Amino acid sequence: WESMEESLSIPHFGYKDEIVVNALSDARGRLRATAERFGLKLTLMPFFIKAASLALSEHPVLNASLSADKTEIIYKGSHNISIAMDTRDGLLVPNIKAVEQLSVLQIGLELNRLQALGAAGRLTRGDLEGGTFSLSNIGNIGGTYTNPVIMAPQVAIGALGQIRTLPRFKPDGSVYAAKVLYVSWAGDHRIIDGATMARFSNKWSSSSSRCPRT
Repeated sequence: WESMEESLSIPHFGYKDEIVVNALSDARGRLRATAERFGLKLTLMPFFIKAASLALSEHPVLNASLSADKTEIIYKGSHNISIAMDTRDGLLVPNIKAVEQLSVLQIGLELNRLQALGAAGRLTRGDLEGGTFSLSNIGNIGGTYTNPVIMAPQVAIGALGQIRTLPRFKPDGSVYAAKVLYVSWAGDHRIIDGATMARFSNKWSSSSSRCPRT
């Protein structure tokens, strides 16, 4: 309750967008056999997590926090990306440490490890502490856009909605079946402005579309 009350005291603002993930979905298919050799069932989530780290490198204020007296911005060196998980113990948010140093496959393996521990009720304090930025995948359950709540002391969060196949236009005017992902961002308006969030989202979108591998 104390953590939730602190989160609700943050002046939130939202930013929403959509991206087409056809190319990324195709790339995942090409990497699936390699991932399976490591015992990994590869989803799109590791790509989105890596893309978030690439965007945080360009916009580090989203990977920061405020000092206790709210007078200083504290920038974090590592991208410890928290992943909201629906477990038998309720909502838990473990984090993948130092994502900036990991490949997509390494992120996938660590995500699988955390998911298995969450399902078994065995996540440790070390798994849960130290997050610097959060992502939530509501699309596993349903829905498109939402208003995610920032997890203090973090200053930003993203929520990924369902991927839906919809008609979209190519530059030549022809119609194709686009796999459209909806994303909702929330930022702490004390230190993040709308333009910064928009640029961050654009970088995340372009990195996701290009299939980040490093």
